[in-house]
Amino acid sequence: MKPTLNSILKSGTAALALTLGANAAVADEQVVVYHWFEYMPQELVDKFTEETGIEVVIDTFDSNESLLASLKAGALGTYDVAVPGDYMVAIMNSEGMLDTLEEGELTNRANISEEWANPSFDPGRQHSIPYQWGSTSFAVNRDAYSGDINTTDILFNPPTELQGRINMFDSQGEVMALASLHLGIPQCSTDRAELSALNDLLQEAKQHWISFNSDTAKEVLVSGDAAAGMIYDGFNAKAREEGANTEYAFPTQGYVAWMDNVVLLEDAPNRENGIRFMDFLLEPENAAMLTNWTAYASGVEGVTPLLDEALRTLPEANPPAEAGAAVFIEVCDQETQAVYDTIWTNLKN
Repeated sequence: MKPTLNSILKSGTAALALTLGANAAVADEQVVVYHWFEYMPQELVDKFTEETGIEVVIDTFDSNESLLASLKAGALGTYDVAVPGDYMVAIMNSEGMLDTLEEGELTNRANISEEWANPSFDPGRQHSIPYQWGSTSFAVNRDAYSGDINTTDILFNPPTELQGRINMFDSQGEVMALASLHLGIPQCSTDRAELSALNDLLQEAKQHWISFNSDTAKEVLVSGDAAAGMIYDGFNAKAREEGANTEYAFPTQGYVAWMDNVVLLEDAPNRENGIRFMDFLLEPENAAMLTNWTAYASGVEGVTPLLDEALRTLPEANPPAEAGAAVFIEVCDQETQAVYDTIWTNLKN
């Protein structure tokens, strides 16, 4: 999230240009962005404004589900672009929330890496561009536990040293995906026995968790308030930079892969500015500035030579040979999703 890996220490709150109020004024010289917390360097925001004269106004969310809920509750038409994860792009498109990028509107479209040019969640990149990608797993403070951590037992059947000291994401998709991997069942199972086992697993494991927090996942590990917890790969790199003796796990059962994307929203009040912002993020120099700050990976060609050397050897970006497969979160049909929603609601109550 900044030109050098050492600068990862900067607070994401300070890195945001502005916080959008519910009744923010719309102006032609603005682009209004709905974004994850702690996920864009101030230098990049300033660079865009200096080059274009367009002010970047940012509001934040802490999960894909809260993004969707906010837009459904009436925020659509307030923002120009948003930054949903892979599966959420497909959901938002099915809900009619995304505008279409017409041929020729993105002058830097050719800079999208070939592997991310035609993803299953947005075939042909009709509505989105790649932002950053990485993995979701968990980390363990090695001062608290020295045993094997490359197993989802750490979260769902933890050793004594970690019981009652685990932070989980407040994110249904990622928690459910890891739990399904732990049980070896499909993410969108319709089998009653499998769903019952999933519910039982989560309810039993809950006694060992101290919190459901996504936006403070790094902070609770750095402070020692949690001895283990779900975390994004780049966030654990930051935690280590801040002095936490944490190790990122690559479970043999598998872990979650993700790609965040910038989407053009339906009814964008500053549509042209939104497209200019997306085009700006597809320039290799700008994409590299982002990756050097976040410690995640880019979906833009030409970035690798511009990256800090430390990023090439990050342990969080280099899974061991025995690691399980990385899987994307799947989108369930409406009836199946309703069952998963019920399991999640019961877990959180």
